[in-house]
Parts: sequence; structure tokens; C-alpha cells
Amino acid sequence: MRHMLTAALAGTTLLAFAAPAAAQEMTEDRPFSGLYIGAAGGYDVQPNDVGSGIAFDRNLDGRFGDTVLTGTGANAFAPGFCNGAARTQLSPANGGSCRNDKDGWAYYGRVGMDTQRGNIVVGVVGEFGKTEISDNVTAFSSTPASYVMYRNIDWEASVRARAGYAAGTTLFYGTFGPGYTRIDRSFASTNTTNSFTGSGKRNQFGFLGGGGIEQKITRNISVGMEYMYHQYQDDDYRVRAGGPAGTPFTNAANGGTTNGTDFRRTDDKFRWHSIRATAALRF
Repeated sequence: MRHMLTAALAGTTLLAFAAPAAAQEMTEDRPFSGLYIGAAGGYDVQPNDVGSGIAFDRNLDGRFGDTVLTGTGANAFAPGFCNGAARTQLSPANGGSCRNDKDGWAYYGRVGMDTQRGNIVVGVVGEFGKTEISDNVTAFSSTPASYVMYRNIDWEASVRARAGYAAGTTLFYGTFGPGYTRIDRSFASTNTTNSFTGSGKRNQFGFLGGGGIEQKITRNISVGMEYMYHQYQDDDYRVRAGGPAGTPFTNAANGGTTNGTDFRRTDDKFRWHSIRATAALRF
């Protein structure tokens, strides 16, 4: 959050100094019409997803929400879950701890086109880039052992509509459109008895929406600040726990199956917020 406030303060200061210079240099009637190329960079923050966990399908019928049982019939995951990646085999309730999800920097290239009629500006922008965020969740078994499901963004692309109001050489705008991203999912466990196989990795469609302010500082150069919300459905990654018959994951005697148990995350959306500085070269 400190990084976001620093970036926002720097951007606001830049716009404050840029506006008088732009007012002296800009004389065209439609300063925001035409093609442009540019870049956006800033800091990404995830919403608090406390309460997320891992769900189990013991008999592989495709329905999750089963309880994994020990040989005595107890809940094998009674120690619970944590939002983040485990630091130890013990759950926080038993003296262990988890690392928080990672926020991080993001950087994008973009190309777009606007048309201005009077004070109204409409256009389209395409963007491609990467964010450094990661979102993890851990389950703890009474063995003890930890089971961590990881996800982060390899890359993200979007094509968005843009519409706004131009007050001289200052543009206030909103933007919305579809996104397409590569979510990198992985799994790790301190359990060395069972085997774990992940499946279902694929690119995902989603959407982005937000708004910002853009200020022309010369006839062909503009800078700005922008907020963006990103959301992607992420509910198709599965991990299968297999291995020797008779473990809690492969026990056919108490409602399971010797073929194993499937895991999935209970939080089925990957979403985050961005605060960015922008710059564009207009033609």
C-alpha cells in the first residue's frame, strides 16, 4: 500500500506541473484524436481473501466438499487452512505460520486510438504485460503436513473500450473490456507418502474495468494516472493425491477410492487492483 500511495503522489505532482505547460503549448481543437503508443506501470494489490481453503473429492465423482478421514474416522484436515503459503508443516492454530499473498509491480505496453468530438472522447486500447502478484492457499493435515496451491500471472492481454470528457488538454475517462491471461498454477506438499499430479492448466478469459486522468504535456506526449480492476475465473485446476492404498487419500474402506482424492481451491476467482502511471506518444 505504501508503494501505491507513493506512486499516486508522484503522479499527482507530475500532472500539477504538466498542466500549465500543456495549456501554453496546446492549440489544436481535438488534442485527443488519433493513434498512440504508450506504456503503463505501477503497483498491484489483491483483495483480502481470508476464508479461502482447499476442497476435496474423495470418491472422484466430480463433487467437492468431502471430508478426508484418517484410519480412525477423524477429520484428517482438522488443523485447518490459511490464506497464503505455509512456512512450516504445522498450521497457525498449532503454532505454525503462513506467508501472506504477494502484491507486486506491474508493467504493460499499449497501443490505442481515440476520436474526439467536442469535449467527448471515445476510443479503444489494446494492452499486453505482466504483474508480479501471487495468490496461494494452504491446507494442513494432522500428520502433520502442509499442502499448498500456488497461482500467479505469466502475462495478461486486454482490448478495452475507452470513453471520457476532455477539459482542454486534460482527459477524464473510464475504460472496460475483456482480458485474456496465462495463470500459472502449481502445487507442493511436505507429504512424502502420497504422489500429487496437477491438471487443468490453461489460459483464462476475464474482464478489466477502471478509469483515469490523462494530461497532454506537449502536442504529441501525454502522461496520466489510472486505476484498474482485474478479474478472472479460476476454478478448473485439480491436483490428484494418489499412492499406496489405505492412506487417507486412497482409503476405499471409509468412502474414498484407491484411485485417489482430487483437490481444488475454494476461491474460484483471481482478482486484483492496479494503480498505474501512464505515458503515451500520440500521432
